[in-house]
Amino acid sequence: MKQDLVLAGVGGQGVVSLGVVIAAAAQREGYTVKLSEVHGMAQRGGSVMASLRIADAPIHGALIPAGTADFIVATEPLEGLRYLDLLSPEGTLVTASEPFTNMADYPPPEELRRRIDALPHAVVVDGLRLAREAGGVRAANIVIVGALSDFLPLDPKSIEDYIRERFAAKGSDIVELNLRAFRAGRESACPTPA
Repeated sequence: MKQDLVLAGVGGQGVVSLGVVIAAAAQREGYTVKLSEVHGMAQRGGSVMASLRIADAPIHGALIPAGTADFIVATEPLEGLRYLDLLSPEGTLVTASEPFTNMADYPPPEELRRRIDALPHAVVVDGLRLAREAGGVRAANIVIVGALSDFLPLDPKSIEDYIRERFAAKGSDIVELNLRAFRAGRESACPTPA
């Protein structure tokens, strides 16, 4: 088993933290993990990209070749679309729906949505709304982890356990907020049958 994920977003959205949560949960389950961070101009508003590889065998490199990623995971839609050349034909884009308009020529949201809807495999999550409902917009990246979680070879409990550990120093309210965000993202991507 091997899964390659390209994580994308804008500085300040928690892209690297998103990768750390998934990587730590995967390591706890015995998987080999490689996480590489490419920050670029990531200081508040610049593009951020990271590669995450998960496998049940040794991984010899952290970078993901073009056209082979299983997932592009984005905290905002334009950044997700920016890396589509890395996505395999069978791969899936998992993205937040809300644009982070950080440039004068940012495309209209309708254009981004048309491009996403034209993809064979895409999951779009209202990350900010779900995070706000969970208790705080800063947990929008954890909503995206939740939306992705059903596609990963990981037990959701492993992810929740690491969320508890990662946020424990910030207090039980922050832990619970992030757990609610994770569960909201999971439910939004895979609604339970009525």
